[in-house]
Amino acid sequence: MKTLCHYISKYMAVLVLVASGVALMFPGVLEHVPTTIINPLLGVIMFGMGLTLNLKDFKIVFSRPKDVIIGCLAQFTIMPLLAWGLAKAFRLDEALALGVVLVGCCPGGTASNVITYLAKGDLALSVGMTGVSTLLAPLLTPLLTWTLAGKSVDVDVAGMLLSILWVVILPIVIGLLVKWIWPKFTEKAVDYLPALSSVTIALIVAIIIGANADKLMAGGLVIVIVVVLHNLCGLSLGYLIGRLLGLTESKKRAISIEVGMQNSGLASALATLHFAAYPMATIPGAIFSVWHNISGALVARFFTKKND
Repeated sequence: MKTLCHYISKYMAVLVLVASGVALMFPGVLEHVPTTIINPLLGVIMFGMGLTLNLKDFKIVFSRPKDVIIGCLAQFTIMPLLAWGLAKAFRLDEALALGVVLVGCCPGGTASNVITYLAKGDLALSVGMTGVSTLLAPLLTPLLTWTLAGKSVDVDVAGMLLSILWVVILPIVIGLLVKWIWPKFTEKAVDYLPALSSVTIALIVAIIIGANADKLMAGGLVIVIVVVLHNLCGLSLGYLIGRLLGLTESKKRAISIEVGMQNSGLASALATLHFAAYPMATIPGAIFSVWHNISGALVARFFTKKND
């Protein structure tokens, strides 16, 4: 069983790609699976991460807030400016440009924590950056969207705070408690957690694609190229900043993944709620939701291979 789990986690990128292809070709297979199940699935993964953490990991983050501040500054400068630049360079129409900018102005998503964990990055730093960027988002997301796209957007402050609490913080805390109460059980379970996370991510991606298959097909090749470039440039520049600042390898990985992976689900939700006059504005967020999980799986595979 351990050998099987090893291969599942090792070839997560292949698993995610296969799940993506099947869901895109046969979206009806998952039509009865509600997208609301995604948050509980992420919670399961975060619980597993909690089993691998120690309280001292978080102490390091809060005792050295510089790394979190660096990451959040990169988050809210690199991704918004990249989004604006790509929208201009590819001459996107107003609705698609708005959607791309909105993705860029959102905070990091919980998926980045999952990928950081699989990539053997600094998970405590990743969780800290996600939390801080989410707390800053109610102010910065509307301000940056208005500045770069000329559109105003209201952000559900309470909703975002509850989301980060229930999906990220609480499952991790429960995982830490389980590890403290049943250390022997945790020690045995840790060998299987990467495989469980890999399968869960593949399922999440399939659900997202199944729910947005029509939008993905309607978006066209140009918007797919823009979304892919946005994500890959964010990943690369995030890593480069960590390298220029002389951070450790695990911190560079965390910042790279946190910067490159956005809360694109929030972007699609905000576009739906506040920009009904621009229905195509939801497409960049939907495409990003799919792509950044695929690229994240590939990045995790690349980094773990460097460790081998």
